[in-house]
Amino acid sequence: MIENDLKQDLINEILYGMTGIDEKQQEHLKMILYMKMEKYNISLKSTEVAIYEGDINEILFKKFLIAKKVSGCTDRTIEFYTKTLNSVFLVIGKSCMEVTSDDIRLYMATRKIKDNVTATTINNEFRVIGSFYTYLQKEEILLKNPISKVTTMKAPKKKKKSFTEIEIEKMRDVLKNEREKAIFEVLLSSGARVSELVNIKLEEITGNKAIVHGKGQKDRIVYLNAKAQLALEKYLEKREDKSEYLFPAGLYNSGQGKAKTHLWWTDKKNVNEDKSIDKGSIESLIRTRGRAVGVTAYPHKFRRTCATFALRSGMPIEQVSKMLGHESIETTQIYLDMKEKDLEIAHEKYVR
Repeated sequence: MIENDLKQDLINEILYGMTGIDEKQQEHLKMILYMKMEKYNISLKSTEVAIYEGDINEILFKKFLIAKKVSGCTDRTIEFYTKTLNSVFLVIGKSCMEVTSDDIRLYMATRKIKDNVTATTINNEFRVIGSFYTYLQKEEILLKNPISKVTTMKAPKKKKKSFTEIEIEKMRDVLKNEREKAIFEVLLSSGARVSELVNIKLEEITGNKAIVHGKGQKDRIVYLNAKAQLALEKYLEKREDKSEYLFPAGLYNSGQGKAKTHLWWTDKKNVNEDKSIDKGSIESLIRTRGRAVGVTAYPHKFRRTCATFALRSGMPIEQVSKMLGHESIETTQIYLDMKEKDLEIAHEKYVR
């Protein structure tokens, strides 16, 4: 391994261990390390213990995952990459340095026919393998990328629907308290992911704006309409706790009566001030309220609804994309639930 590669690995190892610093500080530290190491020669400590072929995958996985972590991937993404790489190469049964295009094709066929998994799942695994081999090739650890000749599987495109206006009103009608109304309206107005919603802190809300921490550790501003602002105002008026989170977790006893359970958050003795609500609790709340009125509901559907309604109201798709925190308009288009009537109205308006 050449010296520049060793320096890069060492810098990545150091940055990976610096979990307490933010992205800006991490980038500054990286630049300092590059400059300071320029006058030093770096080499691996000699050892008489040979590396077994079975260890190569583990070593290269670690290098790849550290690089991904340093580049800004979240712990959740790193966990998915780790699990996928381990399971894929366990099935293939080879060193990653020896894998061929045919090995990858055989793996995908096995997953499809023998394991009966969906094309979407296989393509998700394919993207992880592709990212791994792209890294190896970029770092000149591997000259040829075996995945370059392999194509993804065709997955059926299912058009996912947004909420209709009547469905939204039906769910609003069965919300139990100010906290549920605040969650509902913020999701609908902001287009935030549920993972972003649970981590919002009170200090990050100013008027009709809130800062959310998106994928890849990228922050952005989301906006709250009048209904969301009013719902938050009424909700916060009833809180007595000192938690920094907009929606803190609870310590309440589930054996209490229903009326008390729904209002547990109004008594600070029931609030875990150091922890935010988890995604599962919001998922459960939304699905339960939806089932009560015969609506298929889940938090991510609010995100699609927000985008669809914004576009129907005339917001340019570039702005919708930015609102959702997407890097490309193509990703945004997946979210949109545009009906033929929408196209007909748009055609009459814009095509002369």
